[in-house]
Amino acid sequence: MSSVNDTNVNSAMFLFTGIPGQEDAHLWISIPFCIVYAISIVGNSVILFIIKTDPSLHEPMYIFLSMLAITDLGLLLATIPTILGLYLFNSREISLDACFAQIFFIHSFQCIESSVLLLMAFDRFVAICNPLRYASILTLPRIAKMGLVFVLRSVALIFPLPFLLKRYQYCQANILSHSYCLHQEVMKMACSDITVNNIYGLSVAMSTLGLDSLLIFLSYVMILKTVLRITSHAESLRALNTCVSHLCALLPFYLSEIGLALMHRFGNNSSSLLQILLGYVYRLVPPLIHPIVYSMKSKHLSARIIRVFVK
Repeated sequence: MSSVNDTNVNSAMFLFTGIPGQEDAHLWISIPFCIVYAISIVGNSVILFIIKTDPSLHEPMYIFLSMLAITDLGLLLATIPTILGLYLFNSREISLDACFAQIFFIHSFQCIESSVLLLMAFDRFVAICNPLRYASILTLPRIAKMGLVFVLRSVALIFPLPFLLKRYQYCQANILSHSYCLHQEVMKMACSDITVNNIYGLSVAMSTLGLDSLLIFLSYVMILKTVLRITSHAESLRALNTCVSHLCALLPFYLSEIGLALMHRFGNNSSSLLQILLGYVYRLVPPLIHPIVYSMKSKHLSARIIRVFVK
């Protein structure tokens, strides 16, 4: 504990936290983490490979799915070193610069994923509300431009965060409640006024996750209005069924993101165990379920996956 209280040491590093009271079981706890990471990486990589190699899947819906898979892989690679390092090798320390770099990658990919989910909602909106113009609206060049704009937006908004954090001196205990670095937690470790980071971080969240979730909500309002005007009950159910995969993808992402953000900003008295577990759900569950949900809901994709592994 003396190293934790030493100001000079703390000014040069942060310490990660595992599951409280389970330090002796870290090796056993690492097993489910390794399984989740393996399934997530293999699942998203298979999705990417199949979409790339099958020309019949070069359609807007599958292009957006490949974007989601790339983003999920980026998020997994951004957290693997620290989470598995903690549980496999008891590596609790991370330097400030490495922590700031992890913050940049985690929050950039998080914003990009939110943008991809918005694009997927737009895809469903056009397909259901304006099907005759679907092919002319969602052309491949236009999809590429939209994807590039959202990537640049995310990187440009997140890029200042590490530099804003680097200005501070860190003289607190510097023990993080997660196995990875998050801006909203690291900034609280500073021993000076963090008003600028607070305001900027909130502004970024509102202009990315907040705006994206609002536009997704409005897209589904328009989709519901269109579906309710369909006279055939079977046709309306078929239209709604095409949105199930997207809803299964976005709900865990936004619910865990909102829950964790509220805990960090307002939940000073919340359970540390609940915060830690929600942090793992926030980072590990979406990349795990996305390939599973989409491969189950898309008959064409599932058939191609089966052919790949049967060979």
